[in-house]
Amino acid sequence: MIVSVHNGGCQCGAIRFRVTGELTDSSICHCRMCQKAFGAYYAPLVSVRGAQLEWTRGTVKRFRSSNHVARGFCENCGTPLTYEAADGMSIAAGAFDEPASVPPTIQYGVEGKVPFVDRLHDLPERHTLDDIDAALFLADIKSYQHPDHDTATWPPEDR
Repeated sequence: MIVSVHNGGCQCGAIRFRVTGELTDSSICHCRMCQKAFGAYYAPLVSVRGAQLEWTRGTVKRFRSSNHVARGFCENCGTPLTYEAADGMSIAAGAFDEPASVPPTIQYGVEGKVPFVDRLHDLPERHTLDDIDAALFLADIKSYQHPDHDTATWPPEDR
């Protein structure tokens, strides 16, 4: 039997996690509380029910967003990490090293859906460097974001 292992963490690398087991309940939530928690039009979340979650680096800070829900985040960089309720915990899909491996299968909170999100695929698309002349700083940008894999230490000393 092959056991599925998924790793991830926050943007700055202060917090890392490992989930061992199948992840089959991935969703997008459009409720206003999730919009605010993620600073986005919706929150992509992956339930870890039935799997084993291990925090391998750092400690998640929590904000109680309601009488039933706590939301975990990195206190250093602000990356949203968890949605925690009585029915279990979900991890922010974008925090996984390979977010494409956990595609959403359902949408919740659709009463709060921002009307244009169903048309995002119709918008013109550009690659980051397509208009380099308008954003010259991108030509030599150096990312301080943690890479999408585990590291022995972080941040690197050459920063």
